[in-house]
Amino acid sequence: MSDFVREAPSGSVDDPVRRRLSTLDRFLPVWIGLAMVAGLLLGRWVPGLDDVLAAFEVGSVSLPIAVGLLVMMYPVLAKVRYDELGHVTGDRRMLGTSILLNWVLGPALMFALAWLMLPDLPEYRTGLVIVGLARCIAMVLIWNDLACGDREAAAILVALNAVFQIVAFAVLGYFYLQLLPGWLGLDQAALHVSMWDIAKSVLIFLGLPLLAGYLTRTLGERVKGRHWYETTFLPRIGPAALYGLLFTIVLLFALQGDTITSQPLDVARIAVPLLAYFAVMWGGSMLLTRALGFDYQRATAVSFTAAGNNFELAIAVAIGVFGVASGQALAGVVGPLIEVPVLVGLVYVSLWARRFFTEDAQERSTTTGV
Repeated sequence: MSDFVREAPSGSVDDPVRRRLSTLDRFLPVWIGLAMVAGLLLGRWVPGLDDVLAAFEVGSVSLPIAVGLLVMMYPVLAKVRYDELGHVTGDRRMLGTSILLNWVLGPALMFALAWLMLPDLPEYRTGLVIVGLARCIAMVLIWNDLACGDREAAAILVALNAVFQIVAFAVLGYFYLQLLPGWLGLDQAALHVSMWDIAKSVLIFLGLPLLAGYLTRTLGERVKGRHWYETTFLPRIGPAALYGLLFTIVLLFALQGDTITSQPLDVARIAVPLLAYFAVMWGGSMLLTRALGFDYQRATAVSFTAAGNNFELAIAVAIGVFGVASGQALAGVVGPLIEVPVLVGLVYVSLWARRFFTEDAQERSTTTGV
C-alpha cells in the first residue's frame, strides 16, 4: 500500500510500534471505516448523486473521483528516491528474490485465493486480482522502518516497483484477467477487458503522478536539498494522500450504498482472501529469505515489500476499466481497511522473529541504529 504516513522517527527496537505512528496514521482503519459510513449516509440522503457525478466525466471516470485518485497518488510517488535505482544491482540476489515474490508469486497467489474463495462473486474476484497486481510502492517504508529492516534496501525496492509497474501492470492484468482463466477453463465469459483499457488507467493514474513525483523530487532536492525536501516538504504534502483516499471512499460508498446494505456479508467475504494473502506472502517471504541466508534487515525489507499492495492504483484501475459503481472498485476499497491493521501486527511478529536469524545478522540489525 502507499504512503499515508510521515517518516517514522528512529528509536529503540523496544519502543512500542504504535507510539511511533502519528495519531492520524495510527487510526487509519478508523478513518476509512468512518468514510465508508459517511458514503453510505450520503448516498441515502442525496438521491441522484450518481447522475450528478456522471455529468462531470472524463472518459468513463467521474472528474471528482479522478481528482481524488490523482491527489492520493502524488504524495506517494513524490517520496520515492529515484536516484537510488542505480544501486539496485549491488545485490542481485535480493533483486531477483524481490522480483520473484512481487511479480510472479504475489499475483499468482491472489489469483488462486480469489478464485478459490469467491467463485460465485466474479466482480469482487476480479477486483482482488487487480489488487494482487498492484505492488506496494511506498508505505512499506514505514512498516520496514518500524520493524528495524534495511531502509536503503527497502527504498531501492520501492523505487524499482514504482517504475516496473508502468511496464508490467497492463501485461500481467491482461494475462490474469483474460488469458489465464481461458486457458484453465474457468468461467470468465462475462468479463470483457482489453490490455489497452488497463494500460490507459495505469498511464493516467500512475504515470502522471509518477512523472509529477519525479519532477518534484528532482527540482526540490536541486533547489533546497534532500534534507529540506524529506523533513519539510514531504510531511506537508503527505496527508493529502489520506485525504484523497478518504474522499474517494466516500464517493464510492455513496454510489454503492444499495449493494452494500443489501449484501453486507460481501465485504466480509472480500476480507477473507485478503487476510490469507497477507499472511502467506509475508510469512512465506520471511521463510524464503531466511533459507537463502539473508540477514534480518534485508529479509524484513523484502518481506514487507512483497506483502504490501498499492491499493490506490488498484482502485484507480478498477474504476477506470469497470466503472465507479462496480464490485471491482469496492474490492479495492476494502483493501486498505484490512491491510493497515494486519501489517501493523506483522511488524510485531517480525521483531519477534529476529531470534530465528543468525546471531551475526541480529548484531548487524542492532548496531545500525534503526
